[in-house]
Amino acid sequence: MKRSQINAAIKKSTAYFAGNGWALPPNPRWDVTDFGLGNFDRFGLVLVNLAEEPEYCEKLMFASQNQTTPYHTHKKKKEDIICRTGELAIHVWNGVPGKSEPSTFSLNVNGEPRAFESGDVVRLKSGERVTLIPGIYHEFYPVSEACIIGEVSTANDDVNDNFFANSDVGRFSGIEEDEPAIVRLVSD
Repeated sequence: MKRSQINAAIKKSTAYFAGNGWALPPNPRWDVTDFGLGNFDRFGLVLVNLAEEPEYCEKLMFASQNQTTPYHTHKKKKEDIICRTGELAIHVWNGVPGKSEPSTFSLNVNGEPRAFESGDVVRLKSGERVTLIPGIYHEFYPVSEACIIGEVSTANDDVNDNFFANSDVGRFSGIEEDEPAIVRLVSD
């Protein structure tokens, strides 16, 4: 990614957070990624780490319509994905999508257990949440024009606990320094 793209994404998401009543903490820890795929408009996400503790973490994320976070899972992290503003679609799969047999499994949606088949889509409106457990692959994207997405989870380890279904995907993007950074990223 170009640093200018990262700076623009931070400015756009900051304005969207503020426009929707979300105040960021002083000196938030920013993360902007195209997942190493070189197409931020199609595969992109802006993340702000709000809390990073040994036992838990909290993130606030921003995505525009048509931006997808690719299928991935975690071996350790359990997380609630919360639609804070807009409408969010989350595809869920028990095992590697397309490489494992579809199966039935249960996830909590808004605190209530619900049965799913691999490949199902969980649609969340503002305020709704799904609890994702280790081993469940998930990809998500806004159905609305844009979306603020919350995450509350067990300890976060972006380096060692993100497993993508597509081996071409990487958690952090390489950066082409075409202008000065407006903030320091988690990956800098």
